[in-house]
Amino acid sequence: MEKEIAIIDNNSLARLGLENLLEEIVPDYTVRTFGSYAELMADTPDMFVHYFVSIQIYLEHTSFFMRKKYQTVVLCNEETQAQLPKGVLSLNINQDEQHLVKSILKLHQYGHQQGHPLPMHAPTQMPLQNNLSMREIEVLSLVARGFINKEIADKLNISLATVITHRKNITEKLGIKTVSGLTIYAVMCGYVEADSI
Repeated sequence: MEKEIAIIDNNSLARLGLENLLEEIVPDYTVRTFGSYAELMADTPDMFVHYFVSIQIYLEHTSFFMRKKYQTVVLCNEETQAQLPKGVLSLNINQDEQHLVKSILKLHQYGHQQGHPLPMHAPTQMPLQNNLSMREIEVLSLVARGFINKEIADKLNISLATVITHRKNITEKLGIKTVSGLTIYAVMCGYVEADSI
């Protein structure tokens, strides 16, 4: 049976952005988007492994999502998190991509209460066995923790050109071009803890 995640949000840009991010983090799952609660209900609403739902839709249809409490992640910002009942899992979507990836990875690392973790897997296109050197792993770990090239060079006491070469080699070996993708890879491989990014 195919595993699917639903995103329910009337903001099409928010849906598209989260869909792309989740497809990168959980490529083994199909991510489907709905612009409204009615669109979700017109489909097969009970078949999804997880529901990422905007706070407005969540508050309007709490009874449905409360029955799926451990499958539901409410999309909100810092101010609206206070409106949520205690124990509701939420994701602040008003953050930059790196912090959003970190928040999603934390959801995975700590899982839901009652032992229902988010369906995170090492993406299939990211090889878990690689031939990165120890220095490349150090550089990768620092990139994942948000350091820029100059800071990495200072921290490892190497030249800026060497850092750039290491980053180029890492990208070529892993086939991952984005910082968020490298961050996901580093966390999945255990090179960094989600708390440290």
